[in-house]
Amino acid sequence: MAENGTDCDQRRIRMSKEQHNGNFTDASMLSERKRREREERLNIVLWKKPLVTLQYFCLETLINLKEWTIKLWRRRGALVCVLLALAVLTAMYYIEGTHQQYVRYMEKKFFWCAYWVGLGILSSVGLGTGLHTFLLYLGPHIASVTLAAYECNSVNFPEPPYPDQIICPDEETTEGSISLWAIISKVRLEACMWGAGTAIGELPPYFMARAARLSGAEPDDEEYQEFEEMLEHAETAQDFASRAKLAVQNLVQKVGFFGILACASIPNPLFDLAGITCGHFLVPFWTFFGATLIGKAVIKMHIQ
Repeated sequence: MAENGTDCDQRRIRMSKEQHNGNFTDASMLSERKRREREERLNIVLWKKPLVTLQYFCLETLINLKEWTIKLWRRRGALVCVLLALAVLTAMYYIEGTHQQYVRYMEKKFFWCAYWVGLGILSSVGLGTGLHTFLLYLGPHIASVTLAAYECNSVNFPEPPYPDQIICPDEETTEGSISLWAIISKVRLEACMWGAGTAIGELPPYFMARAARLSGAEPDDEEYQEFEEMLEHAETAQDFASRAKLAVQNLVQKVGFFGILACASIPNPLFDLAGITCGHFLVPFWTFFGATLIGKAVIKMHIQ
């Protein structure tokens, strides 16, 4: 009996070793297969394989159209409401009447806000490589309004969009009545819309990392690969930049909404990593975007 028990134990140990070795072999084969597939994907470009590239493009387009059609059909009630609202707004825009003054006012405000939102998106999109529209557009705009307010001793000059030259109002104002808060109120809309645009520009890294985590794929984005390498070598990080990135990642992961809010409210060049971190750890969309929108469009803009 003892000999039979010993034989069974040895057989079990031998089988576990073989299974363990098989797992190692399967892991190495899987890694090699992923490497080959990644190299094959890199070669699928228009100037090397135009027909294959166009074939995959058409297939991906059809798949996306099918998915979006199914999603819209499931939300057909909301879709019908949106279409009806658009139809009513279109009719109000083209039908003449006393309401046209309000329509023109809303149209002017809408395009003015869309202009600054677009500049904000250009500033933050591209993982830190965007256009510095604060220095090129928003900063000079705030400076011109501030100078005009102190020169005119009033902020009652024409509403935006301003002409090339800000004209002082005709009525006289009491000396010393202008305040910093009045100037802030004059440029608050433009600044908040620009901040909202920067928050929208932070969404691509979030969606990219989230999709990669859910699908199990390895995206070719260098910023995401750097993020995964940083997580693997977190304990051995020595330089200041790596420690700062790890601090942002830990803050966002552990504190959640208020950690994202703090990172978005304080001007820092590492917030791109916060979007990747939130996407990688599957932080809910409204938690990430809500905190980012409040931090960038409200708190950060008033600080700046």
